[in-house]
Order: sequence, then structure tokens, then C-alpha cells
Amino acid sequence: MFKKLISTAAMSLAVLASSSAVVHAQEAGKEINFGIISTESSQNLKQDWQPVLDAMSKKLGVKVNGFFASDYAGIIEGMRFGKVQVAWFGNKSAMEAVDRAGGEVFAHVMNTDGTEGYYSLVGVPADSPLKSVDDILKNSKTLNFGIGDPNSTSGFLVPSYYIFGQNKVDPKTAFKTIRSAEHSANILSVVNKQVDAAVFASDTLALIEARQPDVANKLRIVWKSPLIAADPLVWKKDLPAATKEKIKDFFVNYGKTGPNAAQEKVALEKLKYSGFKESSDAQLIPVRQLELFKEKTKIEADNNLSVEDKKSKLDAINGKLAALAKA
Repeated sequence: MFKKLISTAAMSLAVLASSSAVVHAQEAGKEINFGIISTESSQNLKQDWQPVLDAMSKKLGVKVNGFFASDYAGIIEGMRFGKVQVAWFGNKSAMEAVDRAGGEVFAHVMNTDGTEGYYSLVGVPADSPLKSVDDILKNSKTLNFGIGDPNSTSGFLVPSYYIFGQNKVDPKTAFKTIRSAEHSANILSVVNKQVDAAVFASDTLALIEARQPDVANKLRIVWKSPLIAADPLVWKKDLPAATKEKIKDFFVNYGKTGPNAAQEKVALEKLKYSGFKESSDAQLIPVRQLELFKEKTKIEADNNLSVEDKKSKLDAINGKLAALAKA
């Protein structure tokens, strides 16, 4: 009898534990984690994005949490494993999220001047003798260089192609030292002369200019990339259709309509945006082309590949490039 009571009690506890787990799962389903890539300190990013997240929470009727990680990969992996449902990415990291984490682009940001893109920049200290990228490459063996996160479009992919790929330079061996950091850290490293030159995004520089003009004045820009498509917003593709519709409606109308539009415009100004615009995975096509061009350059320079292997790999890349051109 006693054993039966113990067994019954154990079963009851198991049922309670199971019920509790279900409740927690249901509660988790009532929350959305919004991933924010680490372009600068988490404290600054949280301060700037919180009004948007609060408004999103009110609009959707669920709690929206900011999800921060120390690097871009943390947000991508968070989406992959269901810890992040919506995120603000750069184009390169968005491509990774789409390909590896079940993500889908649904909108992109708009700059305060109405433009739909930004630039990758290379800066040096204002009193540096370096005047151009050519100067940097000619003197690279004596220079300390700062580059961005490997999943950053403007911090890594764009300069890797336009500066290093087109000049057939391997940045890993070209410089005295090379370090990877987020955009604002690279700016400060240049200003403090911890590196001789570094890559960062124009939108991050705009924030520094607004918050710390004395810091921005100690910089000089020596290179500016072609226009990069504006940062995309990505959601988990398997979100319910009704939820996705609410999310898209919230962003495309944020700061434009409704009783809180004026307040929302103030929040957008802090982010250096004028609003958000509907988009799709198609905006990632130029980034995919850059990645393929970079891969193509590597294969062409690889003398360890047989003629047959090299031709096969190059044919495959050219086929992908042709398909993207049609798209």
C-alpha cells in the first residue's frame, strides 16, 4: 500500500511538472525576442531600440524582449534555435540567417535623408600621413588594421571584396597586426591610435558624430564603398502568418500613422532612421554576388587545385552568378 501511495505521488508530481512545462512553453510563446546585432555597446543599443520594442509589444499584445549577443553569430544562432523570432541585421548576417536559421527578410530601415542604404568606410587618425587605401596597402606590413565582425556586411564583406579581393591582397598576412571588432570600437581604436586604420559603417559614424563630435573630429575618411542596401529586418519564416502580418504592419507604419507617430519619430531620430520599408530576400542578391565573387577570386588564385577541379568549381560559381543576375 505504501509503495502504491509513493508511486501515485510520484506520478502526480510528474504530471504537475509536465503541466508546469506546458505552461512555461505557452508563456514563452507569448513573448518575442528581438535580436539586435552588436554594432556598438549593448547599453547604447538597448537605450536606442527600447522605445521601438515597447511600442511593438503594445501593438502585438505580447512582451517583446531585446536579445543581445557579443557578436553577430550569436543572433544568427539564436534565431536558428528558436531563441530569436525577429531581428535587425546587416545584409551579410541576414543572408546567414536566411540560409542557416530559417529567416526571411520582410523590411529594411530608411535613413533620415530618405536614402535606402549606407556605406562601408575606412578611417585613419586626422593627423595620419595615410591619404588613401593605396597608401594603406603599400605600407600594410608596418600598420595595425581594424576590420569588422566576419558576419558584418560593411565591416567585413564589402571591404574584403572591394579593397582586398580586387587588389589580390590577403588581409590576414598583409598587415603587421589585424584585429576584429564592432564598428564603434574600431572608430575609438583609430581615434586612440591603437590601430592605424579601421573599417566601420557610415551609420555608426553618424551616431558618433551626433553623440561625440569631438571623437568624430579626430577621424579622417580615406575610403568609401559603393552604396550598400539598408539594414534588413528578418523574422523566423515559420512564425504564424497572422503574427507576421502584425509585425510587418507595425514596422512599415511606425512613425507615420497613429496617435503616437510624433513620439515614434523621436525614437527613430535616435536610431538615425526615418522609418522602415517593406522588403524581401531579393535585397540580399548583391551580397550573394559579392560572396561568390570573393570565392571565385580565391579559387582562381589556388594553385593546389587541379585544372579539372578549378574549372568545375568556377563553372558552379558562374552558374550561381548567372542565376542571381536573372533574379
